Amino acid sequence: METGAASGSEEYPDLRVGHAEDVAVGLPAIFHSMEPAIRQLGLTRTAQLFTSINQKDGFDCMSCAWPDPDERKALEFCENGAKAVTWEATPVTIPSSFWAETPVSELLTKSEYWLGMQGRLVEPVYKAKGSDHYVPVSWEKAFALVAEKLNSLDSPDQAAFYTSGRTANETAFVYQLFVRAFGTNNLPDCSNMCHESTGTALGETIGIGKSTIAYDDFENTDLIIIMGQNPGTNHPRMLTALEDAKRNGAKIVSVNPLPEAGLMRYKNPQTVRGIAGRGTTLSDQFLQIRSGGDMALLQAVGKRVLDAERERPGTVLDHEFLSAHTLGLEELQAHLANLDESEVLEATGLSSAEIDELAGRYIAADRVIITWAMGLTQHKKAVETLREIINLLLLRGNIGKPGAGASPIRGHSNVQGDRTMGVWEQMSDTFLDALQKEFGFDPPREHGTDSLKAIESMQRGEIKFWFSMGGNLVAAISDTAAAEAAMHGTEMTVQVSTKLNRSHAVVGEEALILPTMGRTEVDLQATGPQFMSVEDSVCAVHATHGRVAPVAPSLLSEISIVTRLARATLGDTVPIDWAGFERDYDVIRDHIGRVVPGFENFNAQVRRKGGFVLPNGPRDSRTFATATGKAMITVNHLEPLERPEGRLILQTLRSHDQYNTTIYSLNDRYRGIKNGRDVIFVNPDDIAELGLTDGQRVDIFSEWKDDADRVLRNYRVVSYPTAKGCAAAYFPEANVLIPLASAADRSNTPVSKAIVVRLEPVAR
Repeated sequence: METGAASGSEEYPDLRVGHAEDVAVGLPAIFHSMEPAIRQLGLTRTAQLFTSINQKDGFDCMSCAWPDPDERKALEFCENGAKAVTWEATPVTIPSSFWAETPVSELLTKSEYWLGMQGRLVEPVYKAKGSDHYVPVSWEKAFALVAEKLNSLDSPDQAAFYTSGRTANETAFVYQLFVRAFGTNNLPDCSNMCHESTGTALGETIGIGKSTIAYDDFENTDLIIIMGQNPGTNHPRMLTALEDAKRNGAKIVSVNPLPEAGLMRYKNPQTVRGIAGRGTTLSDQFLQIRSGGDMALLQAVGKRVLDAERERPGTVLDHEFLSAHTLGLEELQAHLANLDESEVLEATGLSSAEIDELAGRYIAADRVIITWAMGLTQHKKAVETLREIINLLLLRGNIGKPGAGASPIRGHSNVQGDRTMGVWEQMSDTFLDALQKEFGFDPPREHGTDSLKAIESMQRGEIKFWFSMGGNLVAAISDTAAAEAAMHGTEMTVQVSTKLNRSHAVVGEEALILPTMGRTEVDLQATGPQFMSVEDSVCAVHATHGRVAPVAPSLLSEISIVTRLARATLGDTVPIDWAGFERDYDVIRDHIGRVVPGFENFNAQVRRKGGFVLPNGPRDSRTFATATGKAMITVNHLEPLERPEGRLILQTLRSHDQYNTTIYSLNDRYRGIKNGRDVIFVNPDDIAELGLTDGQRVDIFSEWKDDADRVLRNYRVVSYPTAKGCAAAYFPEANVLIPLASAADRSNTPVSKAIVVRLEPVAR
């Protein structure tokens, strides 16, 4: 039974495959940053914007959540940040005639790249039930349509309100306030699909689901272990921090199934060495691990640390720290004493000597940072794997001291801030009590639905209304065909967006698109220009100020959209001054300061140059807000990922010219791909064993216990030095292969990094 299919070659007839690169950034990054910007924006607009990116009085780059150094360079951005700004700030707009000329059924046939290239959305549009066209409508009409639908539902829980991580703190707070005043906790967000596993694991073990380091810790560490991430593409400014760490004597170990240019060598475009020299070699050791083998590796290193302590008592473990701040050491010792080395080697694809080397580096280093991204969080045992990171750090006291700690690297620029502001389906009673005290209504207490559960609820007909503050859920989530069918089954879908994407074509019976300002644009309200704020990966909060006029006068800010929709929907049923929020964002921040811990006196704190850092118990004082009041060392049972004979373990990944589901171009120059995306990267030994050849076209079938065939058709095999038995294909196209039911234990994050697939040659 075939439940979902997508195909390749007809869309990319000019696909070319060259050599992968072993160095990141350098002069090519300057060209690929500036050429499209100047061509699309013009020299003056480019200069105005690019000199403001990530500056203390400028706007926060929307392309990632990498923290800013205290001392900023004149140009504090990376290639992908430049592309994101160019993409958003384009002067190209979609004309009203587009909607009459282009039916929704035609939008369904277009790629994400084509959709985004049409330009900025500048007017609200509405698709009526039974129609195949959007038509422009007034803002008043748009809000009335949404309010009427919401108020017609039998229960507020028949609606779900999604959030993209690009939404700023002020919008996120007002948005969740509106949703809870409406009467539901159905607040799925993009974090459900990326770092939910991180929040679950760290919340349980150290009492906070966030990083325990500061930016400066990278300069003061002895060892950085980078696991399951590709900084050269996904957060390139991290490379400068890694280079600074190397200059100060740190060693770097990278753990990944693919060798990535950004993990090997970095040519800093703002230094002579980076422009004219060889740049900086980053990784001192590269462990090419099999997908899903990270938990086994961490346990093996932990066992070696405990064995070294037994051989040299009192010299390896930080006994003072362990005694004062942790529980669970004896249980871990007993558990790891029985670890099977042969099982570890099979799971990781590594040798004992490689693991010994990593363990030796860890034991020799006084200050260690372990940093990770979705290569770890999108596995069935992701939560347990991340708990093993915490175990390893705790053994030698590598939390709560300079140059050491746990460092999850977020993707969206404010995904962490959105969660801090209350965008979560499971907010605590403490937070809800604070909302009740501040605003005089009792928020709903029953937990809401996350992203995967929202799709399942749509399938059952329980969620009839879908609202999305940014984002592109149907492209980002797993099991594309099932997700799209579920979305088509809703009664109304509403998207707040800057540009077209797949979610504007996959819609309910009725649909609206509400265009909004971008972060680069000046937000002028009744009291004057407004600013917003964001929280980065190390809990630093700072302001972001638009720098150019909106691309069209008809655009509304996200705050205006939420507050006007709240007024249209709720009227005076709750005592909240929505109009006051829109007039002056300081009013919003005053409320945040009384509801959200760490934001006291918010308006004064955020106006400081560089902003402020939120309190963090593990980092600041080695205090842990767990159930026991101590950091928890945990026992986690290893379940190696099995690969059936003749099958591969596929992971999804981004191309270099991509930001989440947004495709800037059809190139991925670090991996040697040009003019296409219909490729699967396969180890050359696997290609030979499967009886295939480099360049051959194959259909990719995922295999799952429901026996349904989910397939990507007509993809080109690319011989690539992946870990043996492992393969890779681009997100979001490969999401069609991931069953909705394939999710991480307890965090419910899609398992996008461990898909069992078989490759079948395309019939000529």
